[in-house]
Amino acid sequence: MAALEKKSDKAVEWIFTALIIIFAVVCLVPFILVIASSFTSETSIIQNGYNLWPREFSLEAYKLLFKSNTLVPAYGVTIFVTVVGTLLSMLVTSMCAYAISCKSFYNRGKVAFFIYFTMLFSGGLVPTYLWITRYLHMTDSIWVLIIPALVNPWNLLLLRNFFQGIPDALSESARIDGANDLQILFKIILPISLPGLATVGLFYALAYWNEWYKALLYIRDSKKYPLQYLIMQIQRNIQYVQQNAAQGGATTNGIVPAYTSQMATAVMTIGPIVLLYPFLQKYFVQGLTVGSVKG
Repeated sequence: MAALEKKSDKAVEWIFTALIIIFAVVCLVPFILVIASSFTSETSIIQNGYNLWPREFSLEAYKLLFKSNTLVPAYGVTIFVTVVGTLLSMLVTSMCAYAISCKSFYNRGKVAFFIYFTMLFSGGLVPTYLWITRYLHMTDSIWVLIIPALVNPWNLLLLRNFFQGIPDALSESARIDGANDLQILFKIILPISLPGLATVGLFYALAYWNEWYKALLYIRDSKKYPLQYLIMQIQRNIQYVQQNAAQGGATTNGIVPAYTSQMATAVMTIGPIVLLYPFLQKYFVQGLTVGSVKG
């Protein structure tokens, strides 16, 4: 009986392993298709469609993107916003989450409800725009891409739930030894909260990396454009050239790599985040599951 049970367990394990591998390949195919299409000539895309391997290898899409003198500065702006914004957001979010997770904080329920209320109702675009431009005077400042998004309510509540899952005995013993709240947070709570911090940090990094809407509203200097907004402008220019050529009776016929440039921009924008995710995947999954134990 024991031998049969072991064989059945191994069979089930092999079946699930095979299903996971198939699912991983299915998820990987679109990404391979995007990379292959970005290195394909525009003519080949129009004539033969998208393929998993370039039929006519071409770098025209990447050459077109790198013709912009602001592409490298845009990468620098996006990296600065992502790194600095994520660090500042994690600092502020961790401190707020710790405050509303402490049972000694009398008004923690009211503060948590106020934070949750902002997830349901917003002041709207016009008050926000007037507040940032007229009163904070942050127009054309790189900090306008960071400070308005410094704290995300959902991330704060997620981290609060994770902190509540930590035994109270750790902080109470440290408080008996004379530690204050800052010492408890930075020396006890945060070092044992890596899964939660990695999860929330990844969410913040993705949000900052993909930011373009605030640049559309508040940034006028092209040297301060983030990567996503600059690439969106490049795509609009390509579409404009295509439309003018079509209206004038001309054919782009590979001269303007519209489809391949879209694939190239996708590769350039998601590349760094895709490379970062495998290092955080273990903490990401663990942080989501542990942070959802308490509500």
